Amino acid sequence: MGFADDHLIPLVDEGLGNSAYLVDLGDGRALAVDASRDLRALRTAADRRGLRVAFAADTHLHADFLSGAVQLAADDGATVLASAAGRRVFSYLPLADGDETDLGGLTLRALATPGHTDEHLSFLLLDGTRELGVFTGGSLIVGSAARTDLLGADRAEELARAQYRSLRRLAELPDATAVWPTHGAGSFCSAPPGAERTTTIAAQKQANALLAAPDEDAFVRQLLGSLGSYPAYFDRLGETNRRGPAVLDSVTSLPALTVDQVRDLLGQGAQVVDVRPVADFAAGHIPGAISIPLRAAFATWLGWLLPDDAPLVFVTAPGQDLAEIAWQALKIGYERLAGHLPGGMAAWTAGGGRQERIELLAADRIAERPVLDIRQAAEHSAGHIPDAVHIELGDLARRADETPQGAVVACGHGERAMTAASLLQRAGHRGLAVLDGGPADWAEATGRPLKEGDA
Repeated sequence: MGFADDHLIPLVDEGLGNSAYLVDLGDGRALAVDASRDLRALRTAADRRGLRVAFAADTHLHADFLSGAVQLAADDGATVLASAAGRRVFSYLPLADGDETDLGGLTLRALATPGHTDEHLSFLLLDGTRELGVFTGGSLIVGSAARTDLLGADRAEELARAQYRSLRRLAELPDATAVWPTHGAGSFCSAPPGAERTTTIAAQKQANALLAAPDEDAFVRQLLGSLGSYPAYFDRLGETNRRGPAVLDSVTSLPALTVDQVRDLLGQGAQVVDVRPVADFAAGHIPGAISIPLRAAFATWLGWLLPDDAPLVFVTAPGQDLAEIAWQALKIGYERLAGHLPGGMAAWTAGGGRQERIELLAADRIAERPVLDIRQAAEHSAGHIPDAVHIELGDLARRADETPQGAVVACGHGERAMTAASLLQRAGHRGLAVLDGGPADWAEATGRPLKEGDA
């Protein structure tokens, strides 16, 4: 059994595509690396081993989630370790390149690896002089490197060149060194995502196409050419993490609201988020509600499509986890959680509330209706229904007028398509339908091939 088997506990957020890490230091204390504000999994892992988090290290100012380091400092007395160049305004131990922190037997050495962000650090974990592994955050990741455009398109090339140098610096570590990245499969910070979440220096030297780039210019072209869109909330969380997220005294379940309270909140600018399954939303929903089914990707689409300064009212199905909804919102900085409507749509209609519907169509029933494909560009290019109009879901609100009337909205399975249809319906579109399934189901139902390439 190696060090990672005995002492390293990866904590994977499947929805955001990230990994945090809990390191058992062997004396009842632990190191947390890139912990999210949603500390439930970390707490469970620490409690199972009887650990107190003594150190909380952040590799960079995260754009896709709020850091849990400030909460760990408040709850456990953890020392927060982060880059001095990040200019955080809360109490932490500022580190520069080469600085070392004694963890009590093990040592954590800071390595400046800018690129994903300006102040990015990797953390090399040492047992004496032996390199156990390196926490690479958004620098070297499995099969790639994290994106470099989060500080603005005008700085993307500059930071890509910094990323080139950072990856080559990490590649100079011994081949056996384990690589523990934060960003991975499913993360919009990845460019592009890969399937594995941890690796070694040797494996990346052999298989990472960016490390195989013949020179810096080729690296930059390859990295920048792989960048797709990213959620709108990424533009604000870095600064929130620099200032330090608010410490949460406790998180309770979403408060129960009456129909009258929901109406009052709507009059004050509240947004209704319907987290029920697609078929339930299709059958009837509050006018103006946005469908974001509760699943792993819930936080991504909440943060991409809804403002963070409006009260949120949630419509749920029986048995859905209210605490999960709250934590998914809180971890990306959505704190105005007004509550939920017990009884859901049955309570709403019993209270005299009007409802709207959206047709859910099987693949063999869309006939000659216009199709709107709202998937990411890479998904669309890999295979789409011929003549489909392509507008990514993240762009749809500002491009709603480009959508053909009476369109059938399509994605991979139906969840994002229903979200898109709800946005369009709120914008005034009528006669909408959602494809129950995706383009592959259409191809199977019709016997016609999908079209590859851009629209």
